Amino acid sequence: MTVRTLSYAHGTSATPLLGDTVPRNLRRAVEAWPEREALVDVFSGRRWTYAQFDAAVAELARGLLGRGVAKGDRVGIWAVNCPEWVLVQYATARIGAIMVNINPAYRAHELAYVLEQSGISVLISSTGHKGTDYRALVRQVAHECPELREKVFIGEDSWDALVAAGASVTDERLRAREAELSCDDPINIQYTSGTTGFPKGATLSHHNILNNGYWVGETVAYTEQDRVCLPVPFYHCFGMVMGNLGATSHGACIVIPAPSFEPAATLRAVQDERCTSLYGVPTMFIAELNLPDFASYDLSTLRTGIMAGSPCPAEVMKRVVAEMHMAEVSICYGMTETSPVSLQTRRDDDLERRTGTVGRVLPHIEVKVIDPVTGVTLPRGEPGELCTRGYSVMLGYWNDPGRTAEVVDAGRWMHTGDLAVLREDGYAQIVGRIKDMIIRGGENVYPREIEEFLYGHPRIADVQVVGVPHEKYGEAVLACVILRDPEAGEFTLDELRAYCRDRLAHYKVPTRLRILDAFPMTVSGKVRKIELREGYGE
Repeated sequence: MTVRTLSYAHGTSATPLLGDTVPRNLRRAVEAWPEREALVDVFSGRRWTYAQFDAAVAELARGLLGRGVAKGDRVGIWAVNCPEWVLVQYATARIGAIMVNINPAYRAHELAYVLEQSGISVLISSTGHKGTDYRALVRQVAHECPELREKVFIGEDSWDALVAAGASVTDERLRAREAELSCDDPINIQYTSGTTGFPKGATLSHHNILNNGYWVGETVAYTEQDRVCLPVPFYHCFGMVMGNLGATSHGACIVIPAPSFEPAATLRAVQDERCTSLYGVPTMFIAELNLPDFASYDLSTLRTGIMAGSPCPAEVMKRVVAEMHMAEVSICYGMTETSPVSLQTRRDDDLERRTGTVGRVLPHIEVKVIDPVTGVTLPRGEPGELCTRGYSVMLGYWNDPGRTAEVVDAGRWMHTGDLAVLREDGYAQIVGRIKDMIIRGGENVYPREIEEFLYGHPRIADVQVVGVPHEKYGEAVLACVILRDPEAGEFTLDELRAYCRDRLAHYKVPTRLRILDAFPMTVSGKVRKIELREGYGE
C-alpha cells in the first residue's frame, strides 16, 4: 500500500524567535537608526524619526503611569488611523498595560459591551469620523461601565493633559516598570468581528505579535530602507502587527495615507513619500486600479506589499504586479487568534501560487488539515479544516475559557473554521469557510472555486457566491455580481448560466443572480457574506 503524505507542514528555521518585549525591540531599532524616519502622517504632515518617535512613546508612557495605569490594566483605543494610535500601541506595551483595539465602526451597544467585558479603565478615542460623534457615544454608554475612570479624546485638552501627566514621572520609574515585563505578558486584546453573537476578545502577548510582525517583514525582506504605506485599519492585526510591528522590527518607516481608506489618498502617499510597500485587501487594490487617473500616479518606488483578508482574483494580481510595480507582492493568510499570519507566499512565487494559494507555512509555525468530524489529519490534496499551532496562537479569549476551548484544543491547535487543501508542494489553498460551504443536494460546493471562475467573465468586475435556502436541494447557489460597466446593458441569469455551461459541474452553476453596486463590507474590507445570504436570498 502506498503511504500518502499527510496534510501537515512545519516551518523550520535556523533563525530563532525573538525573545524581546515590544519596547526592547523598538529600542534596538532606535539605537541602530535614530535619524531614519519611523512614522509619517500624510494627512496632518507630521513626521517622527526613530529617536523622536521613541521620545514621544516614552512621554505618553510616563503620562499613562502618571494617571495610575498599572501593569495589566486595560487601555482602550477607539480611533481611526492616526499617529496617536501608533503612540498608544507602543506606549501601552512599554508599561505592560493591555491595549484593547475597538473597531471604529462600533455603535453604542457594541462599544458598551467591549468596555465592560474587557474592563477598560482608560479610553482613548477619536472625536468623530464620517458623521459619527464618538464623544456622544462615549457619554451615552459610560455609565454602564463602572471600571471606566478616564476618557481621553485625541486632539483635545484631555489628550494634552494625559501627556502632561508624565511630567512628574521619572525615567527611572518608567525603566523600573519595563524591567517587570515578560515577553509572555498579555499586551493586546482584539475583538473578532463574529457574524453572530457578541465579539470575542483574542488576547495576545508581546511574543505573539512581535514575532509575527517580524516574520511577515522578514518574508518580504524589509530593511531600514523600506517605507510601508498602510491604508489598512490599525485596530486590526493587518495594520498594527503586519504593518507597524513589521516595520519597526526592521527599522522601516510607517506611512499613514489617511484616517481611513481612500484610494486616491493612498496612491498620492505612495508617490509623494516614495513608498516601497503597500498593504490592502483585494477590494482596496481594485478601487485603486479603477481610479480614472490611476495612470497619472508615479508608483515606480513600489517593490512589494501585502494582500490579505480574502482571495485575490488572478486578473487583479496581474495588474498589481505589472501596473503598480509590485513584483514581490505577498499574499498572507491568518486570523486574529493567530496574531495573525500562519501562511504567506514568498517573494519569488509565480502568479499561480500568488492567486491560487495563500502561501506556505511561516517559520516556527505548524499547520495541518483535518477531517472536521473525526479530527484525523487528511492526506495532502484533500479538503478539510485548517488548524495551526505555534508561538502565534493567542493566550485565549479574554475572560472566556469556554469559547477558548471551542477553538483551541488540548494540543494547542487553533481550529480556524476554514476549509483548506494542503498541496504536495506545501502551499495551501483556502476553499471556503466550513459555515460558508454550500451543500446542494448532498454535493459540497466551494464558493471560492465558482468566484474564481466567474472573475473571467468580461462583464464581471467582482463577484461573491453564497448559499441560500432551497426547498428541494437544501441550498441554492446565488451569485452576487458587480458589473464592470452597468450602462452596457442588462446582464441576465441566462447569460451567466450560459457562460458556466459545459465548464462547471451542473450543481455548481448559479441558479440565482443579484446585480449590486457594492458589497456589504466590514471596516477591515472583508465582504459580509452573511448579509448577502440574508438580504438577497429570496
